[in-house]
Amino acid sequence: MEEPQQQFSRILTEFFDRMSSWEQGLVEGSGISLPQMHVLETLGNHRKLRMKELAEKLGVTTGTLTVMVQRLLQKDLIRRIRDEEDRRSSFIDLSPLGEEIYKRHHSLHDELIGELVIRLGDRESEHFFASMEKVIEVL
Repeated sequence: MEEPQQQFSRILTEFFDRMSSWEQGLVEGSGISLPQMHVLETLGNHRKLRMKELAEKLGVTTGTLTVMVQRLLQKDLIRRIRDEEDRRSSFIDLSPLGEEIYKRHHSLHDELIGELVIRLGDRESEHFFASMEKVIEVL
């Protein structure tokens, strides 16, 4: 019989693997990598951010983010907006095309969440999402 900690570890790993696989399937053939889609998702959820803020939310270095931002700028999926208060600084935000892709991708997330709520029911869904928030706090 599996120990609770081992069971929890196995379930979390399987959840992460399946979620990653599901996400990878959504971007496959789109010309956008999964990390690039995560940039679009983060910008879609938080709107215009400075590079440092965006890197922190994604859990990457600004050096890593710089490469992704350059590629997304080349694909016209994001735009750089000069900070009017600090002319040396700028924000990154979605372009109209990036906004369109973000909305399409986000609607697929909404569908998945809808399926989860149907499968779990209202009460269990509330418990699940509350538990996930606690897990996120630890991370």
